[in-house]
Amino acid sequence: MSTGQLFSRTTQALFYNYKQSPVQRMLDFDFLCGREIPSVAGIINPGSEGFQKLFFGQEEIAVPVHGSVAFACKAHPTADVFINFASFRSTFASTMDALKQPTIRVVAVIAEGVPEADTKKLIAYAGVNNKVIIGPATVGGIQAGAFKIGDTAGTLDNIIHCKLYRPGSVGFVSKSGGMSNEMYNVLARVTDGLYEGIAIGGDVYPGSTLSDHVLRFNNISQVKMIVVLGELGGCDEYSLVEALQQGRVQKSVVAWVSGTCARLFKSEVQFGHAGAKSGGDMESAQAKNKALEYAGAIVPTSFEGLEALIKATYERLVEKKVVVPVEDYTPPPVPEDLNSAIKSGKVRAPTHIVSTICDDRGEEPSYAGVAMSTIIDKDYGVGDVISLLWFKRSLPRYCTKFIEMCVMLCADHGPCVSGAHSTIVTARAGKDLVSCLVSGLLTIGPRFGGAIDDAARYFKDAYDRGLSPYDFVESMKKKGIRVPGIGHRIKSHDNCDRRVELLQKYARTHFAAVKYMEYAVTVETYTMSKANNLVMNVDGCIGSLFLDLLSSCAMFTEQEIVEIIEIGYLNGLFILARSIGLIGHTFDQKRLKEPLYCHPWEDVLYTRYG
Repeated sequence: MSTGQLFSRTTQALFYNYKQSPVQRMLDFDFLCGREIPSVAGIINPGSEGFQKLFFGQEEIAVPVHGSVAFACKAHPTADVFINFASFRSTFASTMDALKQPTIRVVAVIAEGVPEADTKKLIAYAGVNNKVIIGPATVGGIQAGAFKIGDTAGTLDNIIHCKLYRPGSVGFVSKSGGMSNEMYNVLARVTDGLYEGIAIGGDVYPGSTLSDHVLRFNNISQVKMIVVLGELGGCDEYSLVEALQQGRVQKSVVAWVSGTCARLFKSEVQFGHAGAKSGGDMESAQAKNKALEYAGAIVPTSFEGLEALIKATYERLVEKKVVVPVEDYTPPPVPEDLNSAIKSGKVRAPTHIVSTICDDRGEEPSYAGVAMSTIIDKDYGVGDVISLLWFKRSLPRYCTKFIEMCVMLCADHGPCVSGAHSTIVTARAGKDLVSCLVSGLLTIGPRFGGAIDDAARYFKDAYDRGLSPYDFVESMKKKGIRVPGIGHRIKSHDNCDRRVELLQKYARTHFAAVKYMEYAVTVETYTMSKANNLVMNVDGCIGSLFLDLLSSCAMFTEQEIVEIIEIGYLNGLFILARSIGLIGHTFDQKRLKEPLYCHPWEDVLYTRYG
């Protein structure tokens, strides 16, 4: 066991099994103390290599991540503290690996529940090789103004309140990490503060004992008095009693052993720590307190009297000029993380992405404010969901029914159109479903399925400007633009598109007005005078009817209608519908076992089922 200081302002550590919060707290403490170099030299995550971004004050730094203990120790030979956050299952192997490294001097074992047999082996190896183990089941330790392990001393607010950003005159050792935080608070109130504090851990067999650290404090000149907080169970405190009786500790020791209430229970009681259980008389808190007092320690009659005794002892040392109180100062402010600052209301920051579609932060997801259970309970259909997600409002049922009709009627145009053809070839080439679907979707455009938006845009502009069908068509011809939504390779005046008839019939029955569709029909009449196949196709029908739906349902402003057309909402209907058909083509081709080795076929074989 070391007989002097464990840490300094230049101490650096290797952190095993990366946890962001304790590592960042160490770096924030460094900045608070005015350290020039970060206390975390490297992180060890077995099997990982690279860097981890963290903050050192306002500066973002890259802390190296290593895949093994040996490699990390070789890369950082000056890092002599090993902070082990491994689980209790893997603690033994990683701790022993660290103890075997010549550069490692101190190992802090955080895990609780480490098997006692493993702990004994680690203690034996550390003793023979002059290494120091803090723990298991510890939060670690801290040297005020210099270095701290992991989550020791809690939040920055607590550290500042306890004046741990600069060294005081008191050495403190405890079994309990939680009680250590309480005592740091006490020391800040009644003394000039802590110099070094260690929580040895609550297991039955600690890697280093209370007396080990008291003897260290006795050899550190900056420590003027020592405070010890023990607990019932075990015999660790008796080694301190022996050291006091032998005169090996010359500094004032204020001590208290918690757990005097155990005698109020009729049977043996197990308290929070593995080693804190009421056993025989020798292990009782009363017996230990009496032994410590008899050996020369300053012991109160109860825990409530501990603070007053610490204060009286400190003031006596000040009077004797053994202690020259440390002057306090205001530490530099540590920049607050953006997330915590936003939560506390100190700052506001714009989001990078804004979504008004779905909110899944509550008990159940909601679409545009409508809970998922409501959608199911009210028997909403696909059209209702589209109206919520696309248009951010619940449209009347006749509108959502029309949306569903568009999806159903546009689901497939057969295997010969370019989108289906691309999907079929991709499927026969052995590609996955997503690749097949994407290959078909990428062919959607003004000449295949992508004309709904353009049809709506041009029909709206012509109708709103009062252009006659002749003026509209001829002006488009002069610009070299084919009228979107007009023309079909198969359908004609004598071979009408049944889908167009169904959509028009539904709209005339349910829509309040169909002015844009009727205008498109007059345009169709004019274009058919030029060629028999220049009929209104399904794109033109959906485009003009959607204009009627948006304008006649009285739920959209003129600006919103223009925006819907410009953004591409209407083509979205075709893409959604066509995805269904393209997936069907993919499955159809996947059922054919022979791959496609030749060029794409010229003739398509139709097979009818049932």
